[in-house]
Amino acid sequence: MKEVTVEELKEKMDNNEDFQLIDVREPFEYEMSNLGGENIPLAGIVIEAAKISKDKPVIIQCRSGARSAAAIMQLEQKFGFDNLYNLKGGILAWAAEIEPDMQVY
Repeated sequence: MKEVTVEELKEKMDNNEDFQLIDVREPFEYEMSNLGGENIPLAGIVIEAAKISKDKPVIIQCRSGARSAAAIMQLEQKFGFDNLYNLKGGILAWAAEIEPDMQVY
């Protein structure tokens, strides 16, 4: 599984690179803190797969990296995606490395 670090994600954001960011946490988690990605909870990722781009890199994130990895496995197996990247360490890593004031749980 391909991964990006929070530092690489920050660089992509700072450079206005063209990519899609999907947050597979639950809405209440997303409301507490998010990185501006589209919120598609893991339970609905297969149903909502049409919302996920196949034409550009897609970074999938969650709290720690486990749910996003599960989402990537489902999407790759069921739909043949080959442009998905797991955010290593999830939003916890983002808070630790990039934005220490971010509220996490």
